[in-house]
Amino acid sequence: MEPVAELRDLAERLHPGSGVTWRAGALPEIPGVQGPYDIVLLSAVWMHLRPEERPLAMRRLAELLGPGGILLITLRRGEPPVDRRMFDVAPEEVARHGAAAGLRLLRIVDEKADRLGRDAVHWNAVALQLG
Repeated sequence: MEPVAELRDLAERLHPGSGVTWRAGALPEIPGVQGPYDIVLLSAVWMHLRPEERPLAMRRLAELLGPGGILLITLRRGEPPVDRRMFDVAPEEVARHGAAAGLRLLRIVDEKADRLGRDAVHWNAVALQLG
């Protein structure tokens, strides 16, 4: 799922024949998506959700997982840019929302450095499991 048409188009051009179906949609609802999935990956997505959207989004993601399914979320940390909606969300907050939605914390990873070399940015990854 990708809400931005330009990014969907770019992904399709960069990864032809990958077997990935790129669809329009966004959290918290992600309409038209049905599980169960073994793995759901949110890469650089969660920090764009407003605080009031996060519990609903986590419940929706938990609904998509099959028994034992894993939810992986990457989080951009640091001062958010002023030109777009973004929040600095702690991985512990993600884990709390996951627990409220029936997911157990498997692991929090602190990557420390940003791969693009931005000093004020670092990344976390959170792994949650259903059941």
